[in-house]
Amino acid sequence: MAVEEVENVVGGVMGGSATAEGAVGDAGDVAAAETTATATLEATRAKRYPVAPGYRLNVRSGPGTNYRLVRVLSYNVSVPINCQKPGEWVSGPYGTTNIWDNIANGEYVSDAYVHTGSSGYVAVRCS
Repeated sequence: MAVEEVENVVGGVMGGSATAEGAVGDAGDVAAAETTATATLEATRAKRYPVAPGYRLNVRSGPGTNYRLVRVLSYNVSVPINCQKPGEWVSGPYGTTNIWDNIANGEYVSDAYVHTGSSGYVAVRCS
């Protein structure tokens, strides 16, 4: 996040612009907001979910088995979930679901094979 964006957010929350005597406090607020935003972004990027043990999972170009096979994941991998969308119903080791996880641009896997700890959505819906 750019400093300019953080300054605008902090200024909007505090209800005004910085004065000479408030500049030190505002700079500290900006640094704290930027640190928090960076930590949140890194935590989101770092969150990965394990694929069910013993499975080499098919990665599809869309949310269904009728979509083109893009690649096959190796055993014992974890995947990021960028967003999720409804698609074809699939049964797997973690239940039956129509939720498909976007793990990269144009790459989807069935949530039935990904251990998210939930039977519902754990990420934003893909547009």
